[in-house]
Amino acid sequence: MRVLKKTPILRWILWATCLAFAAGWLLAASGDEEDRPQALLLTVADSIGPATGDYIIRGIARAEREDAELMVLQLDTPGGLDSSMRDIVKAMLAADVPVVTYVHPAGARAASAGTYMMYGSHVAAMTPATNLGSATPVQMGGGGFPGMDDGGSRPSRGDDRGNGNDDATNGDDAQETDANGAEANDEEVDEDKPRRGETAMERKVLEDAVAYIRGLAERFDRNADWAELAVREGVNLTAREALEKNVIEFVADNLDDLLEQLHGHSVRMPWGDRVLNTENIEVITVDPDWRTNLLAVITSPNIAYILMLIGIYGIIFELSNPGSIYPGVIGAISLVLAFYALQVMPVNYAGLALILLGLIFMVAEAFLPSFGVLGIGGIIAFITGSIILWDDPNLNISLPLVVGTALVVAVFSIWVLGRLFRLRRVRPTIGRDHMVGMVGEAREDFDHSGRVFVHSELWTAETTAPVERGQKVRVVAVEGLRLKVEPVAEESADAARPAS
Repeated sequence: MRVLKKTPILRWILWATCLAFAAGWLLAASGDEEDRPQALLLTVADSIGPATGDYIIRGIARAEREDAELMVLQLDTPGGLDSSMRDIVKAMLAADVPVVTYVHPAGARAASAGTYMMYGSHVAAMTPATNLGSATPVQMGGGGFPGMDDGGSRPSRGDDRGNGNDDATNGDDAQETDANGAEANDEEVDEDKPRRGETAMERKVLEDAVAYIRGLAERFDRNADWAELAVREGVNLTAREALEKNVIEFVADNLDDLLEQLHGHSVRMPWGDRVLNTENIEVITVDPDWRTNLLAVITSPNIAYILMLIGIYGIIFELSNPGSIYPGVIGAISLVLAFYALQVMPVNYAGLALILLGLIFMVAEAFLPSFGVLGIGGIIAFITGSIILWDDPNLNISLPLVVGTALVVAVFSIWVLGRLFRLRRVRPTIGRDHMVGMVGEAREDFDHSGRVFVHSELWTAETTAPVERGQKVRVVAVEGLRLKVEPVAEESADAARPAS
C-alpha cells in the first residue's frame, strides 16, 4: 500500500484495470442477453373463429419479424369454423418460424378443428389428461355426423376404439386393428366399412376433410391412417396414446418441460430442416389485443344477431320518420358491423331470408287487417330463421335470446309502429293545416277582402262571394298571413265547430 501511495501511476493503472474488467463483464452479460433465444407464447381457450385466426396469424407474423426461435400455441378448443382453421394452417405451413401446438393444461382438448391444427403444426405436443380427435366435419345446419341418422345415434366403428386401445377389453377382435387403427376384421368389413356419407354433399365434405388431414399428416410424417379414422369415425386419443401412435411428438407436464424436450429437436421447415435451440430460452407471452377482442365480440353469433336487428329497425324507423338522424346513423353502423360478421361466418341464407320475411310480416300486421295472421306468421318465420341462421353448430344462437327478441320485435312492430303510422294520418292540431276547415265569423261586410275572426284570432281574408258582417265563413286555404274563406250556409254553420 505504501508503494501505491508513493506511485500514483500504479494506482491509476489498477483503477483502469478494474474498470476494464467491469466493462467487459457488463458487455459479456448484455451480449449473452441479446443472444438469448426467444419463444412467443399464444393462448387459445375458445372455439376457432375469425378472431382466433386473426390472433394466431398476426402472432406468427410477429414471431417472424422478431426472429424468434419458435412460437408456442397453447391450445384448448372444442373446434370451430373450417374457414378459420384452414387460414391458420396455411399460415403455419408457410411460416419461417417453427410453430409448436401444445394442448394444455390438463383437461384441455384439441377437438375437431384443433386436431387439424395439431397436424398442421411443425411440432405437436400434449399434457397428460388431455385428448384430441373428433375431427368429423359436421353436416351443414347440424344434424349429426355424415353417415349417421338424424339423431346421431347410429353406432360408429370408432365407438369401441375411440380411445385408441387395441386390447380385448374393447369388445372387438384383437386382430381388427393394427397399431394405427386402419385395418378392419374381414368378418365385419360389410357391417363396419368406413363411413362415406349418405348424401352427395356429405361425401364431398367428408372426402375433402380426409384428403386434407392426410396431406398434413404426410407433410410431417405423422400417423395418416389414424387421422383419417378421426375424420371418418370421430375417434379420440389421450396424450399417451397419441404419442404411441405417432400422432404427436412430445408429452410434457408443463411449458418448461416441453421447452427442455424441444432442445436439439429437428423440425421440417419450407426451406429445409431446422434444429431448435431452447436452452435458456426467453418466453414472451402475447395476449390478445383490443383488435382481437373487438373482433371476437363482433363475430359472436348473439352479438351479430342483435346488431343485425338494430340495423334493420334503425333503417325502418329512419325511413318512416325522415330527419330523425339518430336511428339512421345507429342503424347504418350496426348493419355494417352485422354484414361484416355475416361475411366472416357461415350464414344460412334461408335463415336470413326467413328473418327478413318475418320482420316484413310483423310490420305489415300494423297496417293490414289480417286479424293476427301476418303477425303470428311473422313471429314463426322470425324464430325459425334465427334458429337455422348459422351453418355451424358451434355458432348457435341462444334460444332464450331468440324467443325474447321475437316477442319484443313483434310488440314493437305491431303496436309501436302501428301507432306511429296511425298518428301520421291524424288531422294536425296546430299550424296552417290545422286552420283549413275551421269556421269563423266575418267582422265586416266585404266582397273581396276583409277581416274575419277565426280560432280566437283576427285575420285578413279573401273571398270570391260577398260576405256580410257576422256571417259564418269557412277557411279553405292559408296563404302566408291571409286566409281564403267561403260563406257558410246557416244550417251548415250550426253544425260547424265553434270559432273560438
